[in-house]
Amino acid sequence: MSIDADASEEGINGTGLTADIFSKRLPDDCVEFTILIIDSHIKAVTDLRQSLKAIQDAARDLTKKHLKDYIWQRDSFSISFSQAAKPSARGLSPLTWTLSGTTNFGDSISDEWLIVWLLRTLSAQFPSAWIRVEDTDGEFLLVEAANKLPKWLNPEIADHRVWMNDGKLKIIPLPSEEGTQSSNLSLEQAVDYLSKSSSQLLHDQGVEDEAFFRLRNYPSAINTSLHRTLTRIPRRLAHILHSLPAHISPAVESFYLRDPISLKPLATKDTGTLLFPPEDFVTVSTRFTRVGYAQLRSQDFSPPPSWTAVIPHMDDPKIATGMKLTCGFEMLLRDAATADKRCVREVQLLLADLDSGDDTLPTDADIASWDKTQDDEKWLDIDYADLERELRGSGDRGSDQAKAEGEGGGFGDAAAQANLRKLVERFETFMADEKAGPEGVEDSDYASSSASDSDDEGEDEAVGDNKREAETEADKDFASSMREVHNLSATDAEHQDLSAAARELALEMEDEDEGLRDEDDEAKEVMRMAEEMLAKRRAARAEGKDEGKGKGKQPEDDDEELLEGEYELSSDEDEGENDVDLDLLKNVLASFGGEHGMSGPAGNVLAQFGVKMPRDEAGGK
Repeated sequence: MSIDADASEEGINGTGLTADIFSKRLPDDCVEFTILIIDSHIKAVTDLRQSLKAIQDAARDLTKKHLKDYIWQRDSFSISFSQAAKPSARGLSPLTWTLSGTTNFGDSISDEWLIVWLLRTLSAQFPSAWIRVEDTDGEFLLVEAANKLPKWLNPEIADHRVWMNDGKLKIIPLPSEEGTQSSNLSLEQAVDYLSKSSSQLLHDQGVEDEAFFRLRNYPSAINTSLHRTLTRIPRRLAHILHSLPAHISPAVESFYLRDPISLKPLATKDTGTLLFPPEDFVTVSTRFTRVGYAQLRSQDFSPPPSWTAVIPHMDDPKIATGMKLTCGFEMLLRDAATADKRCVREVQLLLADLDSGDDTLPTDADIASWDKTQDDEKWLDIDYADLERELRGSGDRGSDQAKAEGEGGGFGDAAAQANLRKLVERFETFMADEKAGPEGVEDSDYASSSASDSDDEGEDEAVGDNKREAETEADKDFASSMREVHNLSATDAEHQDLSAAARELALEMEDEDEGLRDEDDEAKEVMRMAEEMLAKRRAARAEGKDEGKGKGKQPEDDDEELLEGEYELSSDEDEGENDVDLDLLKNVLASFGGEHGMSGPAGNVLAQFGVKMPRDEAGGK
């Protein structure tokens, strides 16, 4: 095949980069997919549409089976027919009719991966189906598998190369002809390759396992993204939530993203103007998305004037959560910007039926028959002792209190544990890579190109130089970020080896004049002690017995007893399990938190590893 050779002819100034790099990207927090049929037996448009309709019906059956009670953060999963803008010159094409969809998943990454699982399941059911999925980051499945990808597969040439078929991840390779220049493929070129050369596609099990790592617990993981809790809310709102439980997400978002304008309807003491006045309260079990519940709980919110009667009871989580949720619905329904939303119209229809007498509110007996489940909220809490045990490979033992209560001692749920280990593993892999470490990135994969026309030789060389300079600058930026995080880790690890008193004195010395510090005997003693302790730590590292990573060892003197207090050592039975650098994770998270949502080295590195970190709340909430 010469797909890439053709593409290079259309490249910009001979660079091999097509106009696709300037095409409009997806909006933030959106995932988009395309499903097409490649089957040599299909000769008519009606047959193609029937095959696509079968996939659409199967998708509907999947959602009914697994997503009956699921709550989407923003948009739900949907598939619709798409027709090619212009007919193919060669007649019937797989692109003549396709299935496609775009979903805004908001802050809920689990929604995005649920869609990937649905699409992968469909590809396994229909071997003739070829499915492509992308988000704002482009081919995000490749981002997940970044550590396993071949060196030639970089973002500059990845577009339309990654497909799901028969439940597997398949990649369109580079052309085999010598002298051809690699570039992005257009959708038409990719489909042409799939139609004619599908046997030459690359399938690497290691890449596939990494790309689909987050799908390993599906479909059982679907319900773990929801949270049920008891709330104290007005009876009118209880009726709405019982009839339309999925509409809780837009109400939570309205509360979470509130502004002075949206709060105006609440700034009144006249309860007669409210759609959900704070009266006739009932206690019901309410289902949230985990993201939505965390957003609601994390917000500090003073009760509006009409809710002053509940202020003495705000310490009760049921009342505080119910008040926030009720205010969220009030803001959602009264905001002119959301008046045309389907969820708003449906809620208003139910309220109109109540006001007209066509419908009635549930009685106490009705509400008593409803589900009263309240889920554990431990997933909201971070116990750093459990986190440390988990990363040292001993999280299964847990605390004595947890054992007494019959609970697991691991940090968070299984998904949280796996994600933490995966994060640290990616950093350690990068730091161990001599070609991509903090000292720089090799440019051996970048090949220079020469022009065949001597008149254009200077221009082509200039373009090639500019491209290489841009790539080198990007590499330097990435390496610089890694150096900053790496240096932070080394510095913090060294300071952790000082006793509390030594650290306090060291901090005091930082504020003193440097000349006075040289004459201060106490400061010299602290520095001597610090150097001595650091020397012992380096020696332990050289012998493969890093005390900070938890291999059992008896302290040899008083200084090592201080270290033992700082780093709890695990037993010999943990040897081989302590495969996670706790100091590295602590300092990466500390560096990210210190950026307070702004651009910084930790955030940049995490983004390049495909890790999306949540926004920090004010006050550490």
